[in-house]
Order: sequence, then C-alpha cells, then structure tokens
Amino acid sequence: MTRPLVKPNRPEFSSGPCAKRPGWSLDVLKQSSVGRSHRHNVCKSKLKEVIQLTKSLLNIPNNYLVGIVPGSDTGAIEMAMWNLLGSKPVTILVWDSFGADWAKDIQLQLKLKNIDIIKADYGQLPSLNNCDFKSDIVFNWNGTTSGVCVPNANWIKKSRDGLTICDATSAAFAMDIDWTRLDVGTFSWQKSLGGEAGHGIIILSPKAVHRINTYDPGWPIPKLFQLKKNNEINLDIFSGSTINTPSMICVEDFLDVLNWSEQIGGLRELIKRSKNNLNIIKDWVFSSRWADFLCEDLNNLSNTSICLKLADPLLINKSLEIKNIIEKNIIKLLEENNVAFDIGSYRSAPPGLRIWGGPTVDKGDIKKLLPWLDWAYYKSLTDLEINKKK
Repeated sequence: MTRPLVKPNRPEFSSGPCAKRPGWSLDVLKQSSVGRSHRHNVCKSKLKEVIQLTKSLLNIPNNYLVGIVPGSDTGAIEMAMWNLLGSKPVTILVWDSFGADWAKDIQLQLKLKNIDIIKADYGQLPSLNNCDFKSDIVFNWNGTTSGVCVPNANWIKKSRDGLTICDATSAAFAMDIDWTRLDVGTFSWQKSLGGEAGHGIIILSPKAVHRINTYDPGWPIPKLFQLKKNNEINLDIFSGSTINTPSMICVEDFLDVLNWSEQIGGLRELIKRSKNNLNIIKDWVFSSRWADFLCEDLNNLSNTSICLKLADPLLINKSLEIKNIIEKNIIKLLEENNVAFDIGSYRSAPPGLRIWGGPTVDKGDIKKLLPWLDWAYYKSLTDLEINKKK
C-alpha cells in the first residue's frame, strides 16, 4: 500500500493516561495553587469544586457521597473492597485483566472464602443473569483491556441485599451510567477526560455508607484506605479534605477539563463524541479484511477502549509469535511516523490494537488514523515475508 500523507493532528490514542482535551496547553495550569497546603481554604475550595462538578456532570444522586482518594482508580476500588467486603458472600464478574486483579486480591489479600467468580474469556461478557444479589457484586463497567462493556444497568436489581461495587474507570464521562443501580463507583482522572495520573474518585450510596458505619472488617486497614474516623465514615473526605497530599497542579488540570465538559454540552456531548469515534472505526472494521473487534457481541462494544484483533484469513494457521511480531511492527511503524502512540493490545490480551476513542479524541484524528493502520499492517506482512526469505 502507498504510505498515507495526512497524519492525525494529535497522535495520542493511549488508553491511559489518555489524550488531553482539544485545545489544551500548559497555560491552563497557571492558576494552580502550587506551594500551598492542600488543607488551606484556597486549595480545599478547589478540591471541593472538583467534587461538585464531577457530581453534577455525571448526574450522581444528591444523597450519594463523592470523594477524591489516592492511588488512581486502583486505590479507589481497593479502598472500597477493603472497607466494605466480608460481611456477605461476594460475586465477582471477570472478563478482562483488571477484573481478574480484583478477584485475585479478594481471594489472596482479603482471603475471603465465600466467593463466586463468574469468568468469561477476552471478547466475551459473563452471563449477567447468574448474579446473586443477596451477595455483594464486584465488576467493571467497561473492560479496559478487552473492549467489552456491560450494555446498561438494567440487569442490576433495584431491591438487592448486597452492594454493587463497580470499577467504572474507562466508562465514567463516556457511557450512560445509572448510578442508582450502583452502591460504589470508582474511576481515575486520567481516563475519559485525560486528567493526570495518581488521583481517584470514589462514589458511595447511602447503603454503602450504612455498611461502613455498621461493619468492621476483620483485617487491618492501611491509612491510605481508611474511610472511617471515630468509628464512622469520615465525611471530610467528601468535602475536599483528602487522606494524603494531592497535586494541586493535577487538580487545576482536572478542573479545566471539567469546565470544558460543561461548556461543550455536558455528559450528553461527551458520550456523543465517544460514540461518534466508535462509529467511524466500526465502518472501517466492517470493510476490513484483516481487522475485527475483539468484542464478539456488538451490543457490548466499548466506545472508549476500542480493542481490535488480527482477523486476516492469511493468519488463521499462524503462530501466536508471528501475530505478536506483526502487532509490534505495526506499533513501531506508527510511532516512528508520529501517527499513533501506545495503541498495542494489553500484554495479556490477544495480539491486536487498542485505540482510545474517548471524548477528548477528535473524530477527525480517528479518520486520519485508519488509512495508516492499513498501511502499517500490510507493510508489516511484507516485511515479515522478506525477512523469512532472508
């Protein structure tokens, strides 16, 4: 194939940290409260503003608590599990590497015995009808490393005995989430809105708050995970007082993208932009002879972490090693040409590509990327054949 001439204006298609908003520059950080204590009213007011804007943009119910916590989404979901699990049986839905990580921690770190792991292979979604809502349910809304998401929250019973604990890190701000069906939601700043890494958000329903106030886990809780003070939930965390020191530069950056989100039309526009990016890739995939979605059911197709597999009939009988070589060569060619950075499939996923299609990615850049994918794939095939002959 002829090498394309037109490149994406922004080659950042990484699934985390994700692309900054269109028009972003370092100038947005000029108002950051650097060198100030995060406990001073100036800084606390900015942290509180992050909480209020997040709650407003995501349409989170008024009686839910929203707090800023350390450790990105990993810190937030681990905090939820360490504080809330243990009083009931636990059902864990696993269909990507992060869901597997949470299941492993529940088994090996918390050492819970009464657990049920419902697992599906990459590209599939576990049967949601098998969930026992007398137990606590732990799941990812979107499988960041598989490109498979739950279609909606209708499968979650409104009246349930257990808690629903959801890792929503690559879904929040890009998918329509019914928070009333979730008792805990977590995500990081660095995903759908392209914030900086290291900061997480935890969202708690009144039912989750009640569990915290009435239940004491049978294990020590590290300081970074502690949600209690004087034997009840520490409400200061949910009004701008953080457990540890946040970066005020990162806070300023996230405030900027939250305000940008409001200015362009809020959550509806964010979701629309992400879906538009997916639809462009859909049209291309449907006409491609070598690429297909890793997700097997298009009803469960992620519009943020868009995962592709190598589906060329020529590769059916080729080894995993050959497919990995092709993937690495595609990534190398795209990076060398400043076309796309960091779009390889996750290390434990099948060989392919993972393109971030969240709302901070311009659809024009998605369109410009696709001819380059074809060029890089066919060039990789050609280079492989030449090397074989040598």
